[in-house]
Amino acid sequence: MTGQQDDFSHLDRAGRATASLARNPRLTVNIAIAAGILLAWFILGAMAVRGAEGRLPGAPGDVVLRYLPELPLPDALDRFFGLCLTPAPLDTGSGAQFLALIAMWFLMAVATMLPSAAPMIRTYCEIADTARIKGEPVAHPLILVAGYLCTWLAASAGFAMLTLAVHSIESSGRLLDPVTGIAAAAALLVAGLYQFSSLKQACLTKCRNPFSILFSNWSAEPRRIFQLGMEQGLWCLGCCWALMLVMFAVGTMNVFWMALIGLFTLIEKQTTGTLPSRVAGAILLVWAVALLVVST
Repeated sequence: MTGQQDDFSHLDRAGRATASLARNPRLTVNIAIAAGILLAWFILGAMAVRGAEGRLPGAPGDVVLRYLPELPLPDALDRFFGLCLTPAPLDTGSGAQFLALIAMWFLMAVATMLPSAAPMIRTYCEIADTARIKGEPVAHPLILVAGYLCTWLAASAGFAMLTLAVHSIESSGRLLDPVTGIAAAAALLVAGLYQFSSLKQACLTKCRNPFSILFSNWSAEPRRIFQLGMEQGLWCLGCCWALMLVMFAVGTMNVFWMALIGLFTLIEKQTTGTLPSRVAGAILLVWAVALLVVST
């Protein structure tokens, strides 16, 4: 009977592929995560191209972005870009603009932070595979990913509020343009100092060793796995929230710095020791001091 249940030869090619995905959660997770990351980068890239139009080249890559072809996009994306890229806030209390900024920061989190969570997700899949072989119930890995992203969605709301607050103080330029002077130096100073903090290292240690956390908190209940994903998201947020402040100094829609931060985050979580964090912190502090000297 089991052999008959596992025989999908009567289905067409699409049906057999769907059945294969259902029997292989790890493949489903890999496809879903890869698709989400690629979609996030595509939307952010299209927004960066739109943002570079009519702007003097200043940020790294602006010259390249200005000459990239403009792709036809759905009206919904055009309205989304307009809310994020408008020269000045339409209304500081505008719910539509605030939601658009949350979506923008969330896309940045998916694009830059989700790749660095791959080891944690892979570890969960390995533990889940072992449990499935033993015949034990298992919560789908995408539930863990959903919890992880839920934490970053909450953080995105905080970054959206900070974006509006910083722009209202600066009151010049476009909403996502780089902040200048003391505001930029302050963002870099906070990011640089945090790289040397014990809290940063504690969070980084948790991110580098997901097995012990996932194994000791293992559960077959979807609710508990969702909470576990949120907890892992908190450790990741503890590692990287300060680095996200750098985006205020270089331009929130600077895809080249997004890629650099995403790559650094991946390297930082895959290596041991404190050298990468301290080198990055030193660079940010020197940069902050240089901006302060120029501004005064």
